[in-house]
Amino acid sequence: MDIIALIERIGEGPTAALFGVITGLIFGVAAQKSNFCLRAATVEFARGKLGGKVAVWFLTFSTALVWVQGAQLLDLFRQGDSRMMSVPGSWSGAIIGGLIFGVGMVLSRGCSGRLLVLAATGNLRSVVSGLIFAVTATMSLKGILAPLRDRLASLWITGAQNVNILDALHLPNWTGLAVGIVFAIAGMYLAKRNEIGVKTWIFASGVGFAVAVGWVLTFMLSQVAFDPVPVNSVTFSGPSANTLMFFLDRNSVLEFDVGLVPGVVLGAFLSSLFSRQFAWQGFDSMPVMRRSMIGAIFMGFGAMLAGGCAIGNGVTGTSVLAGTAWLALFCMWIGAMVTDFLLDQRTMTPATAC
Repeated sequence: MDIIALIERIGEGPTAALFGVITGLIFGVAAQKSNFCLRAATVEFARGKLGGKVAVWFLTFSTALVWVQGAQLLDLFRQGDSRMMSVPGSWSGAIIGGLIFGVGMVLSRGCSGRLLVLAATGNLRSVVSGLIFAVTATMSLKGILAPLRDRLASLWITGAQNVNILDALHLPNWTGLAVGIVFAIAGMYLAKRNEIGVKTWIFASGVGFAVAVGWVLTFMLSQVAFDPVPVNSVTFSGPSANTLMFFLDRNSVLEFDVGLVPGVVLGAFLSSLFSRQFAWQGFDSMPVMRRSMIGAIFMGFGAMLAGGCAIGNGVTGTSVLAGTAWLALFCMWIGAMVTDFLLDQRTMTPATAC
């Protein structure tokens, strides 16, 4: 791909947005086809099962780790240049935000990425929850909730930059790829044991592949662009806020984030349309609506405090071995499992409700 020629033709901002659309399309199609959802995986695990939802999550997680670490070893990408690694991380934000996000995604019956995909397939519950998530994320980024987020995040920070797990443990560079392969083997074992079809294997891996595509494309653009370009990939907290502001503020500019969210929506919509899975759906009852809205608020604030959502931390951040991302992912699992135990297991709410 001749990025320089593309930039000369359409400009740096539109090129970044186009890369966001490409990444989003891959993610949207793959996530819709595989039913990838961190909430479903954590709830399934909390109920003592290592079933299909956990298998799909392992395949996604491991694919992102393998592809990103492989790209790092081939000099196609430098994780040290990523926005997540080049700025201070927050241990307190990862812990508190991760726990809050975990609670929220169980209440909403879907993680933020899953809600976006479902919204594109006609699920009006996800449309409402997704909009509330985006508004809350915006309020947490630069609105009334920003001071609280800053105060909690500043309680315990990593230092001048985020922590690279391999550097912290003094491990060789190939260790990340090896860990990814181990997770991939575990994912394939679970997929085979649960008799998951080949298509689901491919699309679950496609979600992780989309993360690697985003990292490599934004890195390549950063190497040739005149103005500084953030090296980032798939996440839905910051991009949801930025996309919302793009349509509200006439001074907003095109960037990767602004292309990512529409790309995911378009990919999931087309995928559901061609497979005849598009269907209008609404809330089952007022209590469900209230619960989902509260959960979306929790996810919006928790994601911004943790530095990323279930995808931004749980797949994208962990793929570059960011210490705070791994901690946030762990806390999301804990928050979700505890919430499911306290609220849903007693009423036996289905684990696959999202």
